[in-house]
Amino acid sequence: MIVRLSGKLDYVGEDCVHITPGGSELTHELLVPAADIPFLQTKIGQHVAFFTLQYLEGNPSFGSLAPKMLGFLRSDDKDFFDLFTTVKGIGTKKALKAFAIPTAQIAAAIATKDTRKLSSLPTIGKRAAEQIIAELHGKVEKFAIGAPAAAPPESLPDHQQQAIEVLVRLGERRADAESWIQRAATVDPSLNDAQKLIQAVYRLKAGIK
Repeated sequence: MIVRLSGKLDYVGEDCVHITPGGSELTHELLVPAADIPFLQTKIGQHVAFFTLQYLEGNPSFGSLAPKMLGFLRSDDKDFFDLFTTVKGIGTKKALKAFAIPTAQIAAAIATKDTRKLSSLPTIGKRAAEQIIAELHGKVEKFAIGAPAAAPPESLPDHQQQAIEVLVRLGERRADAESWIQRAATVDPSLNDAQKLIQAVYRLKAGIK
């Protein structure tokens, strides 16, 4: 089993990267958390190392299993992912999509029983959030170290609140809109205009730097 893979970062997509180990003619595709995509886009062409997990995707009943590899920039992220996927109903693909914000923030939400924060994550609704808290509360504190305190929506700057309202009018769920706006603001803190924030959100969604 491959537990760590390093090499030249050749490509960064919306949810995956391509990496070629030094001296190898083989290029590996790794599925990665959405929260790491903006950083990885700045590292194309450079040497990057990932802590890896492997799993089989597909339906064994039809003999259509395909090997997949997940890549994490930090060993703590990999360990937290292992723990997160022990929750009933949280499979590998669902968990990977949910990791749209840093793992420390997800762990902090579990530690503080912040159902609203967890239910704003992609693929995680209110019922799943409650299940995650029920099974993992008291087990994640070490992963939450360094997580910034989450600002409630009502305390967000005016331009962020305006951008959220626009996204909601465009059809986004409010929880998703809040999550995307806070992600965009984290990636580029200089964004101080609602329209620019919305444009940044759509760039993030499209996997564009």
